[in-house]
Amino acid sequence: MSCKSKVCNPPAGADVKWYDPKVSPNIFEAMKETWLDNAKLQTLMTSFRENIERGLKKDTHPTSIVKCFPTYVQDLPDGTEKGKFLALDLGGTNFRVLLVELDVGKCDMKSKIFAIPADIMVGPGVDLFDHIASCLAEFVKEDDVVDQILPLGFTFSFPLMQKGLCVGILERWTKGFNCDGVIGEDVVKLLNEAIQRRDDVKIDVCAVLNDTTGTLMSCAWKNKNCRIGLIVGTGNNACYVETQQNAEMFDEPDMGSGKVIINLEMGAFGDDGALDCIRTDIDKSLDEDSVNAGRQLHEKMISGMYLGELVRLYMVKFTKDGLMFEGKLSDALQERDKFTCTYLSEIEADQPGKYIRQREILNEMGLSYASEQDCINIRYICECISRRSAHLIAAAMVTLINKMGETNVTIGVDGSVYKYHPHFRRLMIQKMTELIKPGFTFDVMLSEDGSGRGAALVAAVAAKKKPA
Repeated sequence: MSCKSKVCNPPAGADVKWYDPKVSPNIFEAMKETWLDNAKLQTLMTSFRENIERGLKKDTHPTSIVKCFPTYVQDLPDGTEKGKFLALDLGGTNFRVLLVELDVGKCDMKSKIFAIPADIMVGPGVDLFDHIASCLAEFVKEDDVVDQILPLGFTFSFPLMQKGLCVGILERWTKGFNCDGVIGEDVVKLLNEAIQRRDDVKIDVCAVLNDTTGTLMSCAWKNKNCRIGLIVGTGNNACYVETQQNAEMFDEPDMGSGKVIINLEMGAFGDDGALDCIRTDIDKSLDEDSVNAGRQLHEKMISGMYLGELVRLYMVKFTKDGLMFEGKLSDALQERDKFTCTYLSEIEADQPGKYIRQREILNEMGLSYASEQDCINIRYICECISRRSAHLIAAAMVTLINKMGETNVTIGVDGSVYKYHPHFRRLMIQKMTELIKPGFTFDVMLSEDGSGRGAALVAAVAAKKKPA
């Protein structure tokens, strides 16, 4: 799916009255704190650009918030990649192992999903990598490739400081992980050691990357203008193609392209106070109760891990203020993370004025006594939270396009919020169209399995460079 910005530009006056006029006045006014006009977004864009510049430079990188890690991926795929490759995709409570076969524009994939038990997510790091190696061995045996030494691209979607294409030092855990003995260590080395401890499979881990790089590579395989990879899912991050001379942390010789993909780790934007001008008391409450308080503040206003909880906190606040549910809180409404991002998306997918799915959700939340006015208000709260998320993403993407200076850029996007929220894509594109410089256009392209196919493509590009 793609959409030119100049085609998607909404007509004058469009999307002005996006909320139901029947929203309770007190709640309408209270939620205005989540509205971001273009002046606020321009201020954030300036700050974000300054953060990127600091992250790219050697003298300011150690103290920068937006880290701008070089990925050591210097070349994009050209469509001639061939062969069999493995991909390992670790970025949440489940992970996938994939067998990918490429043949000049064609891609066949087999994959299997494995769960990560909750105790392993917060246990010793050696247990995590032993579990991954066990599942990897199970997969290659089932697919009868155990006797082949296949290149593997390792998608590791946590903040990494890369020292090379297959050396990635974990900076910090996110997404509920907190395994001992991994921060400050090379995750590729830990995976290789776990594979060697088993001594029953031979695998060539030839590249480590995060899901944004995989998304960019997957889309670039089909679209030569793709220069940005974006994830809006459980977490949020982006990468983009930068000139090597601007990436001062990149310390390998130019191998021909003069470019390198930069992993922004943009979820941390605002950890230095840059977002204080738009953060609300609800944002602060969510952050204080999180496992990484004070960190990933941008992500906590954008990603699927937090959007539903923001809505729940507003619902609790307004109920305690006597503005919803006749002031009566259900047990479920008081349970942290009980109201999910999926609920938010499904409520906004209901036809305006119809509350079919919302009623089912409210019953699940122990709120069967909700009035029609409550339903109107809940939808409005959801709309405010999701619009803010989309507008923050739009501002970040336009900042990258402006920085690169390319007049026609494709953004490869993946992630559950972008894919499944009924209005996110439209809201993001409309706001980008308002913010982008005259004469610049953009496409937005849904990634086809960036963490899988993209990881295999990174491995394939790396394999082409290896001496025979």
